[in-house]
Amino acid sequence: MTGIVMILIFILGSCIFSFLNVVIYRLPRKMDFITGRSMCLSCGHVLGAFDMIPVLGWVILRGKCRYCGRKVSMRYPAVELLGGVLGVCCLHHYGMNPGAIVSFAFLCVLTVVSFVDLDTMEIPFSFVLAAGVVGILSCLFFPEVSIFERGIGMICVSLPLYLLTIPVPGAFGGGDIRLTAACGIFLGWKLNLLALFLAVMGGGIYGMWLLATKRKGKKDHFAFGPFLCVGMATAMFAGENILNWYLGFFT
Repeated sequence: MTGIVMILIFILGSCIFSFLNVVIYRLPRKMDFITGRSMCLSCGHVLGAFDMIPVLGWVILRGKCRYCGRKVSMRYPAVELLGGVLGVCCLHHYGMNPGAIVSFAFLCVLTVVSFVDLDTMEIPFSFVLAAGVVGILSCLFFPEVSIFERGIGMICVSLPLYLLTIPVPGAFGGGDIRLTAACGIFLGWKLNLLALFLAVMGGGIYGMWLLATKRKGKKDHFAFGPFLCVGMATAMFAGENILNWYLGFFT
């Protein structure tokens, strides 16, 4: 039964992230992502149910549109696959309880933020609010993180980032700052600080690679939101273990 449940959760997660693909594409373009029909971006043909089977549809059609033969970006099945994997990870980590659903919702928000920021260098305020709402809901299912810890989590990262932008304009975007405040409600101060550390490490390595390959100059910017989101997801799943491992060096 456990294997069957995992498969069903994987399918459900893939289907949800298939819808998030639509949100990621249409939200920055101010298109309706609730009622509008999915269509090929090359020929405009409305897609059928067979075309939109998560992951398998792309594989069966060999990554091409069934109507015009143009290639379909591998990002779409990759996001769907990510949804299935994250769904299974939430089930494995939190078990069959509402906390797993809330955590998966948090990951949904982080995924949309990551890809929209990657495409547009902007973080939609509506999804910052969504992260805050999920954080408030998490208070009901994760009482081990106190209200005080959540309150400190809202400012322990966002405030320093904001203060840093005063002497160094553009050091961090307003969306990054608001996102860390909203997600601090969900994570609490310890995991939010860890998420920032992981994001800075990942972003620093990526920035050095961009400079080394001359893809960016010293004054150029890149989207930091995806690194924040990966750091937050990592902190959510493994933050306590990472902190205990680190603190073990001092005991």
